[in-house]
Amino acid sequence: MSILIAYASKHGATVGIAERIGAALHLRGLDACVMSISEVPDLQRYDAAIIGSAVYMGRWMKEATSFVRQHQAQLVRVPLWLFSSGPVGPKSLPEAADLVEFRTLLNVRGDATFDGALEAQKLSLSERMMVKAVRAPYGDYRKWDRIDEWAGAIANSLAASATEQHVQMA
Repeated sequence: MSILIAYASKHGATVGIAERIGAALHLRGLDACVMSISEVPDLQRYDAAIIGSAVYMGRWMKEATSFVRQHQAQLVRVPLWLFSSGPVGPKSLPEAADLVEFRTLLNVRGDATFDGALEAQKLSLSERMMVKAVRAPYGDYRKWDRIDEWAGAIANSLAASATEQHVQMA
């Protein structure tokens, strides 16, 4: 089974989450291909997909939402999970507004919002000013154990689906 893990990331925190999910799936014997949404050549070679995006101002990045809408017909045919990355600090934020739309368009098996990371040296001057204005704290708030658990649940779901298909074919 080949699994696509495609992400949209502006400063790298979402890349780290996608790579961690891929590594967790590899540890469970699954073939996971991690790449930027802009590099995905074709969805037809994948049996499942995990799509993630950084969240800014409550929304997924434009390239991520465009990707999902453009590939809706293909994504609806495979097991699909979505993840968002972006909230930082102790205050939890609501999920990205785009997830509500995607749940109605697609057969999303699950979604998660993971805490992100915010590093001043990776931000432009205008981005640092915005961070200061909204009083967002700098730091890496990604909870790797939670990401690993989520990836493990996906692996278990895919294994159960494969077993169910095998039984139906027998």
